[in-house]
Amino acid sequence: MSKSDIYAHFLPEEKSFVDRAWEWVERAAEQHELRRTDFLDPRQAHILYALANRHPDAAIRLEGGYDGAERVRALIAPDYRPLEDEDAGIAVLDIASDDRRQSELDHGDYLGALLGLGIKREKIGDIHVREDGCHVLIVSEIGDFLRAHLRQVHRIETTASVLPLERLQAVPVKLEESAISVASMRLDGIASDVLRVSRAKIMDPIRAGRCRVNFKTVEDPSAQLREGDIVSFKGFGRFRVIAAEGVSKSGRIRLRIGKYV
Repeated sequence: MSKSDIYAHFLPEEKSFVDRAWEWVERAAEQHELRRTDFLDPRQAHILYALANRHPDAAIRLEGGYDGAERVRALIAPDYRPLEDEDAGIAVLDIASDDRRQSELDHGDYLGALLGLGIKREKIGDIHVREDGCHVLIVSEIGDFLRAHLRQVHRIETTASVLPLERLQAVPVKLEESAISVASMRLDGIASDVLRVSRAKIMDPIRAGRCRVNFKTVEDPSAQLREGDIVSFKGFGRFRVIAAEGVSKSGRIRLRIGKYV
């Protein structure tokens, strides 16, 4: 398959990841290697899965540690090698504290503490926050480091231990659903209604690169959204366009939105 054929299926700004992903697939298939990637976001996983399925001699398995995981690791191998029983190299980091204020910590607090130790985002999978603690999916090779060095989350003293996957306490994703009507599917208009911020004020974070659609940075306020799109704003939260439910007599589009809570 030529590079031009590959690029035709993806966005121009995804070229660098497509190049890396195709190299992983080729090396696995043609050099008979088993490769485990770091954690991929859903868009990256989609790209890699599509590329692996276009190579006649490659096999792929995506694994996030539990059913429905958002961030996953990929195992890529030559097609004759079964992947079902291969270890995906995922462990559970259990973060606990005797401080009652732990119940006030959120996803960003835990992620910030991990990144503050110099851990790259790709080494971290989904984060499951509970009132009495937090379970973080991690690549298993950083478990010992985190167990020794993670001592504080947002000024609250914590302890960290590494657990096997079967001990994971997954927290289901909760969406607060609402219905809105918009004049168009423009990003700025929909985000303004969902996040309850004026259209003028929503422009700045978009143009500053603080908005991501399907895990890709979008800096154009006029970008068009579609059903299923996940939109996140740094400092504002994120939401999903669940469905477009028709057009009103006045020509406005009725949307069902799910805001992550």
